[in-house]
Amino acid sequence: MTDAPYISALDQARILSEALPHMQQYDEETIVIKYGGHAMGAEDLARAFARDIVLLEQTAINPVVVHGGGPQIASMLQRLGIKSEFAAGLRITDAATIEIVEMVLAGSINKQLVSYINEAGGKAVGLCGKDGNMVKASKATRTVIDPGSHLESVVDLGFVGEPEKVDLTLLNQLIGHELIPVLAPLASSESGQTFNVNADTFAGAVAGALKARRLLLLTDVPGVLDKSKKLIPELSVKEARKLVADGTISGGMIPKVETCIYALEQGVQGVVIIDGKLPHAVLLELFTNQGTGTLIHK
Repeated sequence: MTDAPYISALDQARILSEALPHMQQYDEETIVIKYGGHAMGAEDLARAFARDIVLLEQTAINPVVVHGGGPQIASMLQRLGIKSEFAAGLRITDAATIEIVEMVLAGSINKQLVSYINEAGGKAVGLCGKDGNMVKASKATRTVIDPGSHLESVVDLGFVGEPEKVDLTLLNQLIGHELIPVLAPLASSESGQTFNVNADTFAGAVAGALKARRLLLLTDVPGVLDKSKKLIPELSVKEARKLVADGTISGGMIPKVETCIYALEQGVQGVVIIDGKLPHAVLLELFTNQGTGTLIHK
């Protein structure tokens, strides 16, 4: 990261003053932030993100952080000589892989992020969906179409789950009490089996259950792009579905947009897809007039 430009004390005060109406808009509201992508691997960005989360809590906003960890999981699996396979955009998670996934997500990544937030003056609590039976999941199923025969077949993704229900008992003990939940996207089934859940999907389910004011999806891309690769600042659900249908939204952006639509249907007021590599992306979105990324709303 390059050094920040010099800003006079007067300009700093003006910037803070202009943020006031935005702070009032989100006063005592719950904001769910999904933190993922390759930005998680950069220590300076991770520490800046942690400071921004503490700032939200200090301004009477209730942040809930959900983190991913795909690159870190891939790195650990490679170190251990465990080959990763993907189907329908999801990692096939066998018995050996789920142990590593849980170790990395609920262990090293979760506790590192908790540590950064606490170092910045916050009070973070690291959890996963298994704690307090917060998130129950069922086995995910996906179908793929063979390019040669064009026949559709069901793919066994192993221990990959889809959220079925969210119990807010534990989160309600933390939110609004100066505590910042930091959640790893793992869940258990009714029979106690551990499932790896896509972090976007997990965040959408939690945000929907909380009726969050905003769900922010921090990713590796600026947001939803049009056919000329320009950022689309705002979309309704109807417009988003149209862009999926005509192919403007494609590939990995489709499940992200589907998560946005699901969260909105569950009661979230707005979902924003933003570039997590952009320094202070959360503050830019919440506390400035122009915002950043793509806002999807009803």
